Amino acid sequence: MQTEIAIIGGGLAGLSLATQLARAGRDFQLFEARPRFGGRVHALQVRGVGFDLGPSWFWPGQHRMARLVHDLGLERFDQYANGAVSFETETGEVLRNVGFSSMAGAWRLNSGMSGLIEGLVARLPSQRLHLGQEACEISKDGAIRFQDGSQCQAQQIILALPPRLLTRISFTPELAPAELQALEGIPTWMGGHAKFIALYATPFWRTAGLSGDAMSRTGPLAEIHDATGPGRASDLEAPAALFGFLGLPAQQRHGRQDAIGQAALVQLSRIFGPQAATPIKTVFQDWAFEPQTAAPLDHLPLDHHPAYGLPKALRNLWEGRLSLCVSEVAPEMGGYLEGALAAAEATAIELMKGQP
Repeated sequence: MQTEIAIIGGGLAGLSLATQLARAGRDFQLFEARPRFGGRVHALQVRGVGFDLGPSWFWPGQHRMARLVHDLGLERFDQYANGAVSFETETGEVLRNVGFSSMAGAWRLNSGMSGLIEGLVARLPSQRLHLGQEACEISKDGAIRFQDGSQCQAQQIILALPPRLLTRISFTPELAPAELQALEGIPTWMGGHAKFIALYATPFWRTAGLSGDAMSRTGPLAEIHDATGPGRASDLEAPAALFGFLGLPAQQRHGRQDAIGQAALVQLSRIFGPQAATPIKTVFQDWAFEPQTAAPLDHLPLDHHPAYGLPKALRNLWEGRLSLCVSEVAPEMGGYLEGALAAAEATAIELMKGQP
């Protein structure tokens, strides 16, 4: 297979870039290692409502996200934040009206964020999209070899996946030590995190005057939010939901999903009442152990949002034939969905230079 531009990675950044190239009539092929597109954007679908297993929100002022949501005909709704916020102390005591709803004012999508992925994929030529294709070797002459032995020859190669994962690929010639160090030094946003979601027949906490927001120093969930879909008027609609971010480090979670899930339900019962103990369904998503998302370095918890951007050492790789396009190297909003779109926009501008 030959192409002008090969995009390695079919997450939001890669698909957004592909959309812009398709609109401009450029020749490209996109390769995704997973059996699905989206990368960290993934949602459990129940009766037409998406419950996000990855990123859940975007915010006013993120104009690229707003424009994409509008262009794809998706519907947004406000994160539920009415009612009391809860706080669980180190001893398990539950306090009410402590703090504030940290995600008040944020937006979610009816479809879940996977609606973005489905919408972009539907607009792209299927013959240019390839699943289950994990790149293992890349040469400066544009040759790409995949794990299954297939190959692609490209004039430009765009790496649209978390930078730390690139250290697993064999480059010929080898990347310089400073370049490898720069790749390893870029944390994968949310790469070390895990989510636990519990689905219920009704949002019973709302009728009890609780917002679904909680912070805990007991755990295993450190931060909890209402994950219910929009417009619930009856029990015939999609389930209600609570979700939480695990407060345990990745290595303490490994191989303990069942035990952690049971402990999470006990915790939700302490905070929101006995009905929380009997969900319809639970889902545990640990991104730290997704090999197409996180590297071992990502298992170390982050205590702040990194100052993302493209390091100087990673600019003009192979005289511009090799470049990165992912939220972690975006010119703004690094780590967020908006950052993925900003990275795709910046990469597209560079690829279009000199074109009529």
